[in-house]
Amino acid sequence: MNRNELRRVDLNLLVVFEALMFERNVTRVAERLFLGQSAVSASLARLRDLFDDPILIRQGRGMEPTARALAIFQELRPALDAISGAVSRVKDFDPVSSREIFRIGLSDDAEFGLFPGLLRRMREDAPGIKVVVRRVNYLLLPSLLASGEISVGVSYTQDLPANAKRRKLRDIPCKVLRGDDGAGPLTLDDYCERPHAMVSFSGDLCGNIDLDLQRVGRTRNVMVAVPQFSSLRAVLPRTELIATVPDYAACALVEGTSLRAEDPPFPITAAELSMVWSGVHDNDPGERWLRNLMVEHMSRPLAEWVIGAV
Repeated sequence: MNRNELRRVDLNLLVVFEALMFERNVTRVAERLFLGQSAVSASLARLRDLFDDPILIRQGRGMEPTARALAIFQELRPALDAISGAVSRVKDFDPVSSREIFRIGLSDDAEFGLFPGLLRRMREDAPGIKVVVRRVNYLLLPSLLASGEISVGVSYTQDLPANAKRRKLRDIPCKVLRGDDGAGPLTLDDYCERPHAMVSFSGDLCGNIDLDLQRVGRTRNVMVAVPQFSSLRAVLPRTELIATVPDYAACALVEGTSLRAEDPPFPITAAELSMVWSGVHDNDPGERWLRNLMVEHMSRPLAEWVIGAV
């Protein structure tokens, strides 16, 4: 196909094609692109005609892409990334007048402990922007970045898409939360004997803390696993339950509650909180502004931005 023939190709079709390759479901594509299902179905029909291929075929209860569709997708993705990057680089970004929508991914601890302050700063500098937050973890972050559903994410991370970039924001020291009225800090024996609550997105009853306990020859008894940090505000007060959480989450949890936080009675290896973003948006002026703000806010020492002592 020469350049003149490209005029008959609607770029919007290629955006729908990319979404179909990720979602493999017309309804989810419609929700993701804010289109009607009929519009997505019509685009799929046009794509089938354009590529002379079924694109998606039904297998069981779901839809799967054809081998030809996957091959086309592998060729098109770098081109779509290049187009997106080229267009974004020519845009000016003025925070005061911007009406841009930013889509970011945050782990639950970052959303609960760090995002409220970040949002206040964003609203001060850019009152007209909109922010969409998606919940991520080290398993979800790569796919959301790769699909373009978020442009930047903050979480503990492992494997990332090939074009992603990473920057460490901070170490994640831990604090022990308690809601009882006992006096004095917990000893290691107290810590191991008390019932524990933990935040677990997977439903597991163990985590990295247990590895640190193993190093000192001890174990703990996790009695409750909840899916998000905000639940601890209701679970811990006036009980013997304790929870070990990131220090910035502890600061948010104790504010305005009867909870208190103290240092753990044994050494805990600090994980790293990282910011990860798609290389496609590396030079986008608005995205650079957002990333700089996130680094400035989320990398600051805890004592500089938390009201009250932990």
